[in-house]
Amino acid sequence: MQLYNKLSAKERAELIEKAGKDRLTLSFYQYAKIENPHTFRDQLFITWNALDVLGRIYVAHEGINAQLSLPADRFNEFKTHLDSISFLKDIRLNIAVEQDNMSFLKLKVKVRDKIVADGLNDETFDVTNKGRHVDAIQFNELIEDENTILVDMRNHYESEIGHFKNARRPDVDTFRESLPIIENDLKEFKEDKKLVMYCTGGIRCEKASAYFKHKGFKNVFQLEGGIIEYTRQVNDRKLENKFLGKNFVFDERRSERITDDVIACCHQCGEPADTHENCANDACHLLFIQCEKCKAEMDGCCSTTCKEIHSLPYEEQKALRKGQGNSNDIFKKGRADHLPYKKDLRNIFDSLNTDALKE
Repeated sequence: MQLYNKLSAKERAELIEKAGKDRLTLSFYQYAKIENPHTFRDQLFITWNALDVLGRIYVAHEGINAQLSLPADRFNEFKTHLDSISFLKDIRLNIAVEQDNMSFLKLKVKVRDKIVADGLNDETFDVTNKGRHVDAIQFNELIEDENTILVDMRNHYESEIGHFKNARRPDVDTFRESLPIIENDLKEFKEDKKLVMYCTGGIRCEKASAYFKHKGFKNVFQLEGGIIEYTRQVNDRKLENKFLGKNFVFDERRSERITDDVIACCHQCGEPADTHENCANDACHLLFIQCEKCKAEMDGCCSTTCKEIHSLPYEEQKALRKGQGNSNDIFKKGRADHLPYKKDLRNIFDSLNTDALKE
């Protein structure tokens, strides 16, 4: 019985192209107690593989986090299967703002220790004791309240290309880093301020809201469904859109345009740009922002060294990579030393004049 993906990304892309069907990109999550994640994982793979589902799905004892695509004409079958699982019945599905048939090219269902890595080892922490969910209307009202502190729970390379106006954006590479930073910086405001959080689709805020309640914050709110659901509600209800720029997403699209604002710059030339690229050099694959002009000049590479390597015949590139691990630069996500116009968000939390919050 097949319990893993057998096709390469290239082979899958060719099949999708040949099928000529529109695919639907969506995401969902649910915190729930799963007794046997491995068995649950296998059941999901068997069923979803038969439905031609592709995507990245994490399963753990604490729940499920799914980002995927499927043929649009099989959505009802997929939804029926979800509804057959008690803790997923009538689950909210975040439908992508921008659709792309190639958003995912493999089905990966993996068992993890947690669906959102948090670095916590506290048995008294209850992830289900979450903050209050708010919709787009309530969110817009809250963030105009002078008694509100708005916090972006995403990583620096996500908020760099798009964020809500006046949001505090901690300078972090991972979610787990953000929790102690925010707690420490806002510890004086646990009693009297409204802590409002947002992220891409809601999963990180769900855990963060429970964490900050656990740490004594009295008024904790989260944007239900994250930026994705907010955008849908803004468009459907003709509301004021308080988001600027693009929403970073973790699939082949890398982002969805929410507004026409370009708030970032090319990391190589400094001109306005907000398109993330992975360095074309297979030995690098650094994630960074690159404008169209630099992409053409640099062959999609992040440095002249990578460009030179990328221009070599494939077998020579392969020989150079043999026995070599990825450069540590790949983990810097746009902050490698050789990028002259990389965004430096360090101390952005402190620089937002927290003294003004005390007034």
